[in-house]
This record gives sequence, structure tokens and C-alpha cells, in this order.
Amino acid sequence: CCLMVIGLQSASVQALIWVEDRPVSSRIVRRILRLSAVEMPMQQERKHQPVGQVEAPDGGWGWVVVFALFMASALVFGLIRSLGVFFVEFVQYFEESAQAVSWITSIGVAMQQLLSPIGTAACNAYGARAVVMLGGFLSGLGLILASRATKLAHLYLTMGFISGSGWALVFTPTVASVMQYFSTRRSLAMGLGFTGVGLSSFAFSPLFQYLVQLYGWRGALLILGGLSFNIAVSGALIRPLKPTKVVEKTKSNSVSDGCLSFFSRSCEYFELSLLLHRGFFTYSFAVTCFNAGYFIPYVHLVAHSRLVGFSEYHAAFVISSTGVTDIVGRVVAGWVSDLRCMRSIHLLTIWTGLVSVFLFLLPVCSMNGNYAGLLTVSLAYGFCAGAMTPLVFSVVPEIVGTERMVGALGLLQLIESVGGLLGAPLS
Repeated sequence: CCLMVIGLQSASVQALIWVEDRPVSSRIVRRILRLSAVEMPMQQERKHQPVGQVEAPDGGWGWVVVFALFMASALVFGLIRSLGVFFVEFVQYFEESAQAVSWITSIGVAMQQLLSPIGTAACNAYGARAVVMLGGFLSGLGLILASRATKLAHLYLTMGFISGSGWALVFTPTVASVMQYFSTRRSLAMGLGFTGVGLSSFAFSPLFQYLVQLYGWRGALLILGGLSFNIAVSGALIRPLKPTKVVEKTKSNSVSDGCLSFFSRSCEYFELSLLLHRGFFTYSFAVTCFNAGYFIPYVHLVAHSRLVGFSEYHAAFVISSTGVTDIVGRVVAGWVSDLRCMRSIHLLTIWTGLVSVFLFLLPVCSMNGNYAGLLTVSLAYGFCAGAMTPLVFSVVPEIVGTERMVGALGLLQLIESVGGLLGAPLS
């Protein structure tokens, strides 16, 4: 399993090296996109409409939006990372295999990524604020319903599908909002916003372990559901930017309002034409590969630590320790990227390679009860994984441009959901 993960990580590194800004020469994909348009025999002349153009202020209220990303990422990915505390409890209570229980987190992660294009489309239609607040409600509702589960399938439905759907509505709109507010300091802003993941990873694992011992896993999930409702508060902090310029946008009107099919409008709305972009296509493959290994430690490391003989709190502290260096890694990577001493895609390649090395060393260093070795490698893994994360999203506008950034983020999350779904169960 370790070799499989390392192979996927190595494939992602190689794919990152070969990212190019050229169209994909795929006849199949081109034909699919061509079929989406229904050409009408008669069309009227093109009309020019004034459209507002938004400029990134690189500050101001943007720092409040960064704080909103901090809160949202903490309550989404910090919570996902710490769900391993419940792993042993679910195995014992439902008397199911470790593989069956690991599908809970995998389904949640996959739903968060698979439905990201829906979050993108809803953000374009209704604004990021309303979408993120709805996502916060769904994520909290799923965890509260999970506290009443009597079968493992109930956890698949509640924590996996319902909470996962809520996370999908939260993540992409919040990230896109930060990117719209920042241009020259975008990587630093992303790094600061994502420090919420590291901080919550440090705090949540021992907190969840304490709640489980105090109230049982049902009471702990009920409390987590109430905590997740605070995502709606972070969504309320997102303020849409007002256009600062007016430009002429060319729009073609046909004789009939139904000149384009539903599928055609969907392709345009979800930016499916990006599948023809070689740089984006290759990059999505790379992200899918290392996404398969990214969540494995957060699902299995606590249970693995207890299996080799460490206590419950020592096992939980291993995950918490990664959160500390994760924070440092995100800030350092964002700062270094904004120095422009090296292209972001090259920095991302370096961090991805280091993550694959430390993933391989995690199970090796825990042999013979070597807690110090396991803790050391966990700290190194946390730093590199934290440094990698903000760059994953900062690279996207460099590949497709800022005007297609929002759609690209949603489509990227959709594609990489395959890795998030299969990584933990296969390991």
C-alpha cells in the first residue's frame, strides 16, 4: 500500500513538471463539447453590453475574507483531519472492518470535491455569501444526524453525503473570494487563510478525544455539529467586490431564445472547455494523484499508532503535532512564493516530492514502538503538506487566467475527488 501511494505521488510530481499551457489534442473531448452547441440557421448582429470589471484591492476588507477562509478551512478540513479519533470507536461499536469504516471519511472528502462545481455554479448565480452559509448549515446538520446513527450506512449518508455536500458549498466559494481580493499577495493571503487547517488540526484531535471519553461518540458528534454551524458566520463575512471599471462585452443573440441547448449552457457555466487546456488537464491529473495519499495519515495514523502500542492521547498527539508545523509551512510557502524567486509550479513540485518521502517514512519510523521517530516524521510531513496546500490553488490562475479561475477551481475539485475517494480505503 505504501508503494502504491508513493507511486501515485511520484506520478503527480512528473505531471507537475510537464504542465504546459497548450490545448489538449483530444478528438473525443472536442466532439463532446461541439455537440453541446445547437447552431441555428439565422442569427442577429452582435450586441455590446457594458460589464463591470473587478480589480483586486490587495487588502482592505480582503483581510476579513482571509479570516473567513481561516474559519471555514478550520471547521472543514481541520474537522476532516481529526475524524480519525472516531475511527476506533466506530470499528468497536458497529463491529465492522477498518476498510468499511474508512469509507465514512472518504465519502465525505469525495463529496466535498465532487460537488465543488455545484458550489462554483451556485456562487456565480447567488454570490459566495449565501452559498457558504447554506454549506455551513448542511455540514452541521449532517453531523447532528450522525449522532443518532444505528448502522454504518447511516454514517455514510449523514457524515459522508450530507456533511460532504455542505463542505462542497463552503470551500471553493471561500477560496475564490480570497483570490478575487488579492493579486500580488495572493499566495501569502491563501497561506494565512489555510493556517486554520493546521491550528484546528492541533487543537481538534485531543479535544475530540476528550469529548469522546466524556460524552461518548454520539455526544461528541452532536457538539461538532453545533460547532460546524459557525461556518455560516464565516460566510456572512464575505462581501462581494464592486466593479471598478466598465468594459464592453460582446454578446451574440440568436433569433430564438432556445438557440443553445441545456448542455451547452452547462458547459459554459461549468467551464468544461478547460478540459481542452493541456496545462489544466495535466495539472488536474497531478492533483488527483497526490490527493489519493494526502488524507491517508489523517484517517489511519491514530488507529495505527494505537495498534503499535501507543496510548490514546499519544496517538491523538501525533496528528496534533502535524498541525503545528502545518501552520508554519503554509505561511512560509506563501511568503516564498510571493517573492517570485521561483515559479509557483516549481515550488509545488518540490513540496510534493518531499510529502511523498515522508509519507513513506511514517509507517517505517513507528516500528518497534519508536514514538520519537514517528513524531519527528509527522512534524516534517505536516510542514511539507502545509506548504503544498496553498500553492495547489495559487497555481490555478497562473495556468488558466483569473477570468476562468472560479470555474477551474470547481472543475479541479471534481476531478481530484477520485483520489480522495479511493486513497484511504485502498491503503
